[in-house]
Formats: sequence, structure tokens, C-alpha cells
Amino acid sequence: MKIIDVKDYQEMSKKAAEYIIEKVRHSKNLNLGLATGGTPVGTYTNLIEDHKQNHTSYQGVKTFNLDEYVGLSGDNHNSYRFYMNDQLFNHIDIEKSNTHIPRGDAKDMQKECEDYENLLAEHGGIDLQILGIGSNGHIGFNEPGTSFDSNTHIVDLAPSTREANARYFDSLEEVPTRAVTMGIATIMKSKEILLLISGENKKEALSNLLHGEVDERFPASVLRNHPCVTIIADEAAIADEKVRS
Repeated sequence: MKIIDVKDYQEMSKKAAEYIIEKVRHSKNLNLGLATGGTPVGTYTNLIEDHKQNHTSYQGVKTFNLDEYVGLSGDNHNSYRFYMNDQLFNHIDIEKSNTHIPRGDAKDMQKECEDYENLLAEHGGIDLQILGIGSNGHIGFNEPGTSFDSNTHIVDLAPSTREANARYFDSLEEVPTRAVTMGIATIMKSKEILLLISGENKKEALSNLLHGEVDERFPASVLRNHPCVTIIADEAAIADEKVRS
């Protein structure tokens, strides 16, 4: 694993955007895996600003999001389809038909999982996957205990994950209890992974990732088996590692 140490969230977001922009400019047909939540918002803001100022084009890019809440349609303000349109897609020149997110309101969710897995395979998989990490080590919505062999599947969200995401809803009760997510095996098929970690509340997760056992009880630990992972972590998240070194 390569670790890029930055000062704060703003610098992490800028570095991550620069990393993505370089890949976009050097590949006409990039398959980009995207994440949601609070961590990548600044990255997406920087991508939009670069697009406006430097005209970086996304017309040849195809995107594949990690996950979606079960039960939410794409026009629901709390859905990840709405989030991605609002935070990125509506502001760059990407074709909406090239942006792929699991459908949370599909009539047959098991078929939706299979179709999404097949879609990824048909396009040759992810070239660069953007990830965040949960305090409990979840990546995507793969909660502790998820099999490292899992493909795209339905997951019951842990109470800690629902509580962390409740800030985006009017109440905790409104947070869906299930989600569809790329599986860990699916994520690990990505050619390259860019992991973004920010904030003091992620210090323990980063420490477990770097020094703990590779164990399904901490899903992100599997990334230590991937041949090409770059971590961008700010000082608040990486402070204990500096002391350790």
C-alpha cells in the first residue's frame, strides 16, 4: 500500500481529484468506480471546478457506483443516484447513460444484484475504484462478517452505519435498513483502488487496516491483499501512525 499524507480534508480532496483527473486524461475509456457519503464530496467539488476551468472531458468515462439503499428510487433525495447527479454528474460532460448505480427500487433485488455484477464484467471491470472506510471497517456497505468471496449482494445495515448516515435523513427511523452493494470480491477485482480517509474518528480504522489481521470481521483489511492500493489520509486520521513510526 502506498500512503499519501496530507494536511487536512481540503488537501485530501484536492489530491484525490488530481489523481482521478490524471487517469481520466490518459485513458479515453476509463471505468471509474465511485463512492458516496461525506468523504468524497470535496473530491467531486474539485472535479467539477477542474472541468469548468480546464475542460477535462468525461465523455469517454463510464462510472459504476458501489451501492444504493434498498427501497429508494433514483429521484428520492436520499438515494445515491440523486446524490451522484447532484454532487457530480449534473455538472460535468458525462453521458448519464454511462453512469451506473444499482437500482434500489428494482422489483427483483436478487436479479438486480446479478445484473449489476454482469454489467461490470461486460465492461471489463473497474479501472480505478474510489473508496471510503467506515469506522467499523466497512467498504461499500460490506459490514463486518461479510465474506471476502462476496459478489454484488443485499446487506442488512449495521446500527452504527445507519446512525452514521442518519445526518442525511430527517430521522434515524427514515434510514433504510438494507442496501445493495458491490461485494468484497467485486471490489477486489478493481485494477486500482484509491482509499480516502479523513478525520480523527477514522484513526482506529486506519490503524486496524494497516496493522490488524486480515479478517472478515474488519472488511477493509482485505485491501492489504490487493496489489495496487493508494491511501490518501489527512493528519487527523494518520496522527497515531506518525507517532508509531
